[in-house]
Amino acid sequence: AHAIVGTLYMVTVAAMIAVPAGLTCGIYLSEYGRGKLSKTLRFFFFFLSGIPSIIVRIFAYALIVMPFKTFSAFAGGVALSIIMLPIIIKSSEEILKLVPDHIREAGLALGLPRWKVIYHIVFKGSLTGIITGIVLSIARAGGETAPLLFTALSTSHLSFSLTEPMASLPVQIYNYAISPFASWQEQAWA
Repeated sequence: AHAIVGTLYMVTVAAMIAVPAGLTCGIYLSEYGRGKLSKTLRFFFFFLSGIPSIIVRIFAYALIVMPFKTFSAFAGGVALSIIMLPIIIKSSEEILKLVPDHIREAGLALGLPRWKVIYHIVFKGSLTGIITGIVLSIARAGGETAPLLFTALSTSHLSFSLTEPMASLPVQIYNYAISPFASWQEQAWA
């Protein structure tokens, strides 16, 4: 139970960081992105999507764990948000691009400001696809083990504090799988 609760806590923290940032960036790239900034952002997030989770682990360790000198669930959430971010950005950008231009033009022709067209017509019309991309990024982050080994570590008791080490299901499975006890190995496979 402590590993399930810890996983839910850290994935929630990651989603609270990555979803707003990813949607904002995805909307910008879809609706306004035609200059040097958009090319730089696309390159950066394309590069970020190809980075192995081991590198994310080292980055989050150096960014959060070392300065605060403690492992924490918050550090694990930040590491997971870095993994989620490129998936949310790319999926939301591509889904928003699927809305035909004549629908945007119709909203503008009716006198709506561009931000209202983006929010009320484009974003709300693409909401199911955007939610699918968010769910996929949460599923990817929920199964990561490597970033959590160096950031959230693990604990054998139930913890509700984001500033302390916290157990997670992937790390718990990893620990059970490498243990010398046959019953723990069976639980890991289960």
